Amino acid sequence: MMTETVVTVDQSQAAPPNAAQHGQAKPDNSLNWIKFNFQYFQSIPGILKLVQLVFGIICMACASPALVGGTHWFLFVVVTSFIATVLWSFVYLLGIREVLNLPINWILTELINTGFATLLYLIAFIVQLATWSNLYGYFRSANIAAGVFGLFNFLAYTAGTYFLFVEHRSSGV
Repeated sequence: MMTETVVTVDQSQAAPPNAAQHGQAKPDNSLNWIKFNFQYFQSIPGILKLVQLVFGIICMACASPALVGGTHWFLFVVVTSFIATVLWSFVYLLGIREVLNLPINWILTELINTGFATLLYLIAFIVQLATWSNLYGYFRSANIAAGVFGLFNFLAYTAGTYFLFVEHRSSGV
């Protein structure tokens, strides 16, 4: 014998009758806090973040596949810095800093993150260029190009660190 399923509808939770007649559902207000902040990417720090992301993609494309140990380190630095920069870009794009009321010094946190990425990029592009300067083969030119774009990204992260330092100093925290 089959059992029957009984569904009880609570009318106090249902949509208003005129909305149901027109096929409209009650709007969900759970994502009202999301406001896209495109103005940040028109500022110098925002443009630097976009440049860092583009150079990171070029570095990953030129250095892959990692054939020697120095390139493994270079790609580790590039990928981790790229992921961190993507996360910070989403923090600014979605305005998460303004929405979350957490006791976090956002500028200092980003300054430490970007400064650490700058130092790692300095080491990584030197290792990449030193590793591939005396090797010959099919992937040599692409890996040297990756090292040069690593240098460019190091300069972009250096500029980002400088602007974050200036902003941290001016905030007085």
